[in-house]
Amino acid sequence: MKKHKTIEIFLFIDALGWKIVNDHGFLTDLLPYRKKIDMQFGYSSSAIPTILSGKTPAEHGHLGLFRFAPESSPFKNISRLAWLFKPASFWNRGRVRHHLSKLLKKFYGFSGYFQLYRMPVWKLKYVDYCEKRDLFIANGMENIANLHDTLSSKGVNFHISDWHLSDTKNYLAARKAIEDGKNFLFVYTASFDGVLHDNINNETVIKTKLNEIRTEIENLYQKAVDYAEEVHFTVISDHGMTPLAGTVDIMSKMEKSGLVFGRDYGACFDSTMARFYYLNEKAEGVISEIMKEFPGHFLSRDEEIKYRIYRTDRAFGDAIFLLDAGIQIVPSDMGGKPLNGMHGFIPENEHSFAAILSNTVLPENMIHVADYFKLMTERAEKL
Repeated sequence: MKKHKTIEIFLFIDALGWKIVNDHGFLTDLLPYRKKIDMQFGYSSSAIPTILSGKTPAEHGHLGLFRFAPESSPFKNISRLAWLFKPASFWNRGRVRHHLSKLLKKFYGFSGYFQLYRMPVWKLKYVDYCEKRDLFIANGMENIANLHDTLSSKGVNFHISDWHLSDTKNYLAARKAIEDGKNFLFVYTASFDGVLHDNINNETVIKTKLNEIRTEIENLYQKAVDYAEEVHFTVISDHGMTPLAGTVDIMSKMEKSGLVFGRDYGACFDSTMARFYYLNEKAEGVISEIMKEFPGHFLSRDEEIKYRIYRTDRAFGDAIFLLDAGIQIVPSDMGGKPLNGMHGFIPENEHSFAAILSNTVLPENMIHVADYFKLMTERAEKL
């Protein structure tokens, strides 16, 4: 006898963009109901909290991982030791940075995703970090109810993946959750994003990975069929992936500008955007002139409102310069080398759109990744 009338499964596949879904005809037979979805402006650091809460960066406060905020920086003590972190060529190595990040995460008691990437140690005293808490667990978003909080309050018998685990382990855990009687699953997978960063132009690699994902989906679906009369299976994503079209070195230009970081201006140099904080009028004029040399534009207030990132406190920056699609900032606070693919460009670019695929009819008003939350909670209430 089946344990449940219905099992709801939402599978998150990081970077499964609408263009890739269409180019490869991904899961057209299993999940025939599908829609192109507007990505949340920014990176996974903005998209994931949006998906898990239904709120936008303007509300939940997550855009880039770092923001210029010397008054609230937790890193003041470590920055005092910046003179120890030399030579830079050693401390900027990926493996070294990874281990240093793990040490700092433990020292500060962060439970969320934390990586220093290429953020200079001397600059840490000027910055705060947005994801100190695990977004997937109870009270993970402070005063905003996340998916875990909402499902708990509704008494849903649910399973949410542990983002620390590999995709293989999370698929395995999901199948075990079904065996244990769970009838709502949010399954998290991240490896496709990594594959695309390196192989966005390699159709063979992408096809192979999509076939692997299809096999996992079929296995998970079959497990659910064994335990329920009806299975609703929905795949969601956060954004696509844009191929590399060139690089620009904004950081070097700023270092030669005569402006002093922390006195005249603050800045966070992400992979696709530079977020500037003006500490005096001189800085605004100089930076505005410098940025005319680079392919891109400063977001207008209307664009910030449209992309759901406008805040009156200017926590994300007094001015946000977004590069043209495909152009990466190298070096940036995130890395010293370009990647073959990157996300975080203008949402209207053909490579930026996310996707939702389902074996169940989707609502007409499903247009933005923030809308996933309402769909998930409404489906959960019907179980």
